Amino acid sequence: MPIMFGFATQRRKMLDAELERLVAEMPQLGLLRMWVIGDLALGRVTTESMLDLVLIQETEEMWQRRADFWNVHLRPRVGTRFSVFTSEEFDEVSESDPMLILAANEGELVFG
Repeated sequence: MPIMFGFATQRRKMLDAELERLVAEMPQLGLLRMWVIGDLALGRVTTESMLDLVLIQETEEMWQRRADFWNVHLRPRVGTRFSVFTSEEFDEVSESDPMLILAANEGELVFG
């Protein structure tokens, strides 16, 4: 089987395109702020990289169900992980929650 190169570059293009699509659609659905974290934010995209997003949204949903809203409404085209916090949660735990610390220190604010 021949060796093929450039899959990580192609994956990066797919993640960038999906991020652009989501940023355009999400504000109408109640997005307040969004950070990209993980491989894409760090510039270390591999063929297995996902689109890791930290969102601020006002919601009454339980923590475990919040990503469902975004998955149903946006139907991501690449592997996407949504971590959703309310504004109040963000204010209360932004200095102690590992996901929010990662967003603040290594993430890229792409909306808000």
